Order: sequence, then structure tokens, then C-alpha cells
Amino acid sequence: MIDQKIILGDAICEMHKLESETFDLIVADPPYNLGKDYGNNQDSKDFEEYLEFSKEWLTEAYRLLKPNGTLYVFMGFRFISYLYSILDRDLGMFFHSWIVWHYTQGIGKTKGFSPRHDDILVFTKSQNFIFNLDDIRVPQKYYRERNNMRGANPGDVWEFSHVHYCNENRQNHPTQKPEGLIERMVLASSHEHSLVLDPFLGSGTTLRVCQQLSRFGTGIEVNPDYVQMSQERLKNEFSGFDSIDPRMSRIPFDLRDEVIREEYLKNHRRWFLQRHENIVKDFENNARSIYPKKPHNNSQLSLFDLEGSAK
Repeated sequence: MIDQKIILGDAICEMHKLESETFDLIVADPPYNLGKDYGNNQDSKDFEEYLEFSKEWLTEAYRLLKPNGTLYVFMGFRFISYLYSILDRDLGMFFHSWIVWHYTQGIGKTKGFSPRHDDILVFTKSQNFIFNLDDIRVPQKYYRERNNMRGANPGDVWEFSHVHYCNENRQNHPTQKPEGLIERMVLASSHEHSLVLDPFLGSGTTLRVCQQLSRFGTGIEVNPDYVQMSQERLKNEFSGFDSIDPRMSRIPFDLRDEVIREEYLKNHRRWFLQRHENIVKDFENNARSIYPKKPHNNSQLSLFDLEGSAK
């Protein structure tokens, strides 16, 4: 298992110390300037001060990216257009995607619409960038012979549940991100043994994901309590990521050809459920309800004998 590196210190100061064009991928979840309490600091700056802070760390992120590198930035609605302008006009980066992370639970409002999403900007340093589509495909509703049986592009609207307080992986951090969300970014935009930077490490999600996906992660965090939290999290036994796109357990409805169906079902776990052992039962139940027919003889694989053959 690849060791992960955690740096205690201010993000901008520590980024200044790192060598240019080092990282294949940067995943950044900076403070949104909403007044949240992060223990030893408050997420509260005046407008111009926050824009200057944003431009400074984004400039460093640009410097640290390799020429084919990718940057993912989480941001709230108030400042996201300003960050887009910095990345596009000031730094001359290439727009890749504007991802909407949809979640089912959020702040309730009695006046106005309750927010149910976060935005994620994706920019690349050049037009030659890493994108591993096969590693992030999602199962299709219907099997189409002309399309890739492996699955479909997940699109730019991602549904992942928050890490609820009853989840055993929940950390004492106000803005913990789901592991499945970060998993998709890391798989899409880096290779095994790539170097990944998270300049605002927080609860340590990015490094936990890098640890399990064989990437070299570096995290910067200003709060020593969060550094300790992340270190402990990296030592915990792994039993599957704490979240997953709900589409991953679905099976095409029209796999009428038995040969194609058996091939698909054997591959589904390997394609879509690696590092997500907690969703296997949902997959098996779904398979049972859609295709209940038993094998003709003992030499055929049962839908529920897939684990050994898929590994």
C-alpha cells in the first residue's frame, strides 16, 4: 500500500515550497467563505480578501500541475463565477467540465428553495490531459449492442449521498466529502502511481481514496486536529468506500440473450463494484428480481456465484 504524505501548515505557504509541475491531479475543497468553524480558524473574509486568497492559491495550483494535469475545485454559488474567471481569463487554463454534485439532504428553508447540490469546476492545464473513461463508466439501463457493454459516461450530474452522522466513517469535520465522489475524480484524471495534491485536506478523504487506488497523495492542512484525524483514518482497516453512485447496482433490463447476460453478470462486479463491497447485496437482489431464472445445469454459473469468477 502506498504511503500518503500530510503537511501541517497554511495551504498557500506550503504550496510555495513544492516543486513546479509535480502533480498529475489536484483536488481542492477550499473554504467557501461562509463563516464555518474549522476549529483553529474561521471561514470568514471580506469579499476582496477572499478573491485575492482564491487567486493566490489557484495560481500556485496551476504552477504545480504537470502539463497534462487536471484541477477539480469545489465551490459554493457565491464565488464560483469568480473562480471560473480566474481559471479561464487570468490563468489561461482549459475548461473541462462544470460538475453538479446532487445530494438528497441539505439545508432546509421555509423561504426560498433548499439547496441540494454543490458545484465542482474542472480545468486542465493543456488540451492534452488524462481522462480514463473506462474506469468511471456506469451501468446502462438497457443493453445496446452497438454501444459499449462496459457502461456509459456518468455525465456531469453526480449523485452521492452526504456522509451522514450515523455512518461509521463519519469524521468530526463540518464539510466531509464522500469517498465515492473523490474516487471518480481520481480514477478519471490520474493513473496508478500518479501524484495527487489536496491543498485543503480537511478530514482526509482524498488521501484515503489515493491510498486505496495506489496513488501518491499529498495533503496540506492548517488544523493539527484534522491532521491527526487524517492520520488515524489512513490506519483504519478498509472495508469499502463510504459512498457510491446509486446507478452502480443497476442491471440492463433487456439482456435476453443468455450468453450475453451471463458474460455481463460475471463482469459487473469487476467493472462497477470494486472497493464497494457494501453494495454487492443490492446488486445481487437486483439481479435476482430481474433475472430469476436458475441455471440449466450445475456447470453454469449462478448469478450469485459471481464473486469468485469476477475477481
